[in-house]
Amino acid sequence: MPPPAVTNAANVPPPAPPPPPSPVAEPVPVPPMPVEDTIGSKSLDDLNRDSPLRPLFFDLDSSDVSTEGQQVLQANAAVLRKYPAWQVTIEGHCDERGTAEYNLALGERRALAARTYLVSLGIPADKVKTVSYGKEFPFDAGQDDGAWSKNRRAHFVITAK
Repeated sequence: MPPPAVTNAANVPPPAPPPPPSPVAEPVPVPPMPVEDTIGSKSLDDLNRDSPLRPLFFDLDSSDVSTEGQQVLQANAAVLRKYPAWQVTIEGHCDERGTAEYNLALGERRALAARTYLVSLGIPADKVKTVSYGKEFPFDAGQDDGAWSKNRRAHFVITAK
């Protein structure tokens, strides 16, 4: 068997270092596309037809704002802060049970409870009016607990922008 070939490592030049990487251009940040404010450009009729303000619902014979109701009012306050020129009327509503006089008074307490909470969140009092309709304008004309629970509410109407 022939002896292994011996090479002279001293005569072999070291391998050339790899070329440096090509410079990579930094990406140019693209400014975000402006978001069109479609809410602010709507007419009052369109705003109230598809309102960004959610109704507040109440328990039977109550004008107390529930924990869920507080969350609704906090969300409504955020919308009102975004559009400080808006003025709203809070309509107090009741289900059909009870006398007209009682329901007008209860509807007023509901509207005032919603207004008081909004004002406590920093919404200017002069931007929020109240009115009570009692049982006169039901949201649901049904005659059961499901319908009545929808009618016990404070409804927000944008009156000026």
